[in-house]
Amino acid sequence: MTLALESSCDDTAVAILEGQRTIRSSVISSQIDSHSPFGGVVPEFASRMHLEAVLPLLDRALLEAGISDPKRDIDLLAVTSGPGLMGSLLVGVMAMKGLAQGWGKPILGVNHLEGHIFANVVNHPDLDPPFLAMIVSGGHTEVVLVKELGDYRVIGETRDDAAGEAYDKVAKLLGLGYPGGPIIDKLALTGNERAFDFPVPLRSSEKVEFSFSGLKTSVLSQVEKLRKNGQPLPLEDLCASFQRAVAQSLVSKLHIAVSLTGVRKVAVSGGVGANSYLRKKLLTQTAWKAYLPDPFYCTDNGVMIAGAAYHGWNRGRRSDLELSPSPSWRITDGV
Repeated sequence: MTLALESSCDDTAVAILEGQRTIRSSVISSQIDSHSPFGGVVPEFASRMHLEAVLPLLDRALLEAGISDPKRDIDLLAVTSGPGLMGSLLVGVMAMKGLAQGWGKPILGVNHLEGHIFANVVNHPDLDPPFLAMIVSGGHTEVVLVKELGDYRVIGETRDDAAGEAYDKVAKLLGLGYPGGPIIDKLALTGNERAFDFPVPLRSSEKVEFSFSGLKTSVLSQVEKLRKNGQPLPLEDLCASFQRAVAQSLVSKLHIAVSLTGVRKVAVSGGVGANSYLRKKLLTQTAWKAYLPDPFYCTDNGVMIAGAAYHGWNRGRRSDLELSPSPSWRITDGV
């Protein structure tokens, strides 16, 4: 069995995976309430809260998995070692290195982005390479060609803001709080998505590339115009129109990626992958077969790290007690 710890940003997550897909436990300690007053993640607070959460969470995961003797039952320890916030990564890596030394177990550092890919691999037994993986989260928006598990090529990525970052910034300027994704998704359900004609980012570009800073500015300009004219903000319509522009950008670039590669299987993960509007758009396309994990496994979790570690170990990847965090570790740098 694989015991995995994810602490790359603001959630502490632990999971125990038996084999490739049997989830024995999956637990998360969220920091949202602590970071919300600041409108985003405060790195120093995040690392301190990981310190407080990690050991109780490990105990809880073992209890839920029915494991009383981890030295006997755990075969591999896995931990996210990049990319992410340095302090947060350091807490996770040091905790698992301590367990590896104390229990005499092997340890494997996992790339966070590869973990997001494996959220779909664990959830979908029929998802075999080659396939396209679109990772859309607060820190990342990129399309990756998965030639084989462990063999990746980035087809395209964002020039500036990630999609999830754009959601957070738009929510902040609308006074909706943090994180922005869930509340915008909820308000958009009763809004008119064509009330405002926000620009679809890089609509005319034939490259697989993303940019959301201009869209954010367009929403800001519309909000300022409404306020200047003394009009109330139609939050539902603003959210629906913004969400439509984001989804159109993501879907249109996936069409280009499918055309360029000839690969017609598309796996989407990351926090924005839980968005109900985007999920509907992805599942109704005829150009590809869409694979979407359960919304719980779109956001950061331990299962995806355990899945990536299981496959990584079986294809010969190894780490040792010299393992160090790598905040800027790219998925193409060797996983």
